[in-house]
Amino acid sequence: MSEPSIETTESAPVEEKFDVIYKCLRCGTNVTNTELSRLPEIKCICGFRVFNKVRPPVVKSVQAI
Repeated sequence: MSEPSIETTESAPVEEKFDVIYKCLRCGTNVTNTELSRLPEIKCICGFRVFNKVRPPVVKSVQAI
């Protein structure tokens, strides 16, 4: 007996990864999240360890009800 061929079309969802950009508070160097994850410790090239997350310049406006 031959088994019926079952075709499964499983399409993996495409995940878009957006790199988060951080800015050093001391020297102002922009560093991405992937660059920070490669290093053994979270530290800027100047040696400072404090970063701010750079926000996109998009202003959201919400109407009142």
